[in-house]
Amino acid sequence: MAFEFLKEYMPFFLSGTLLTIGFSFAGILFGTLIGLGIALGKMMKNTALAAPFIGYIAFFRGTPLYVQILIVHFGVVPFILGQSNGIVAGIIALSLNEAAYIAEVFRAGIQSIERGQMEAARSLGMTHRQAMRYIILPQAVKRILPPLGNEFISLIKDSSLVSTIAAPELTYWAQAMGAQYSIVWTPYLTISLIYLVLTLSMSFLVHQLERRMAVK
Repeated sequence: MAFEFLKEYMPFFLSGTLLTIGFSFAGILFGTLIGLGIALGKMMKNTALAAPFIGYIAFFRGTPLYVQILIVHFGVVPFILGQSNGIVAGIIALSLNEAAYIAEVFRAGIQSIERGQMEAARSLGMTHRQAMRYIILPQAVKRILPPLGNEFISLIKDSSLVSTIAAPELTYWAQAMGAQYSIVWTPYLTISLIYLVLTLSMSFLVHQLERRMAVK
């Protein structure tokens, strides 16, 4: 009987898996872009200018992601769009949250590069921005790839929280199946296996990318 229920819900689990992957890719893409800007802002020597970036990191790292999702879904998105949208809210919340963690990863990676390289680039006539773009960041990216990969894997799992705002990803459909047929083991073990496949696949891809970049 459980197999029949699972067969009925398999198309929903498939669409939920695709949406989970979409949430994760969007979160890591926008989170990386925003996080790099936040990291550079936090590293500014002017304390007053750096303060908003420090506050951003403190807020998003110091409050639960679940609460952030609710704030974005019921406050930010309706203010912008005029109505709630679970998918848009999920992408925004995951991206903003991930940006705070990626900012710290970028900051650590950039600060791990010897200061002499920046001084050498400046002595050759490069501006600070040019030196950062062509000398510092390419080296920092190689060093931050492992923790960045770990952030992506964590994001895949954290995306399950957007089910609370009715975004139809994996966990949402498991909850729907469990509620409809009053069963627990079948839906949640199924999505656990799917999440495991996703995270192991991402771990493998990150490892392969690390090996390729180490050779260059």
